[in-house]
Amino acid sequence: MANIIENLVQSVPSWGAKLAYGERTTVDGHELVPVALVGFGFGGGEGSSELPDGGLGPTGMGGGEGSGGGGGGYAVPIGAYVGGPDGLRFRPNRIALMVVAVPVVTAAGMALAQIIRAFRGGAPT
Repeated sequence: MANIIENLVQSVPSWGAKLAYGERTTVDGHELVPVALVGFGFGGGEGSSELPDGGLGPTGMGGGEGSGGGGGGYAVPIGAYVGGPDGLRFRPNRIALMVVAVPVVTAAGMALAQIIRAFRGGAPT
């Protein structure tokens, strides 16, 4: 599995910066470099459920074997670098930033509530 991933990464050298920043383009005379938050992962597994006595398991089925693997990824467009008379400036995609920020703000608020409750001597919920 490691060899497959290594060969895949070597065959696509632009997985790093080009995935996160994209290709530079020109729109209405302005140079744009899109910026995204990118993540991906791979996994695999193998299993066997041989029963020692060769009988049926709790589900009424015999032993078996299995294996599998998969992968996935995501990209969230967070903005673009826009070239202008004053140089490159980052222009955020406010909607995407709010979508990304909601879980972070929620988790921070819940953690802060637990800390305040602990200092007051209340029981955790």
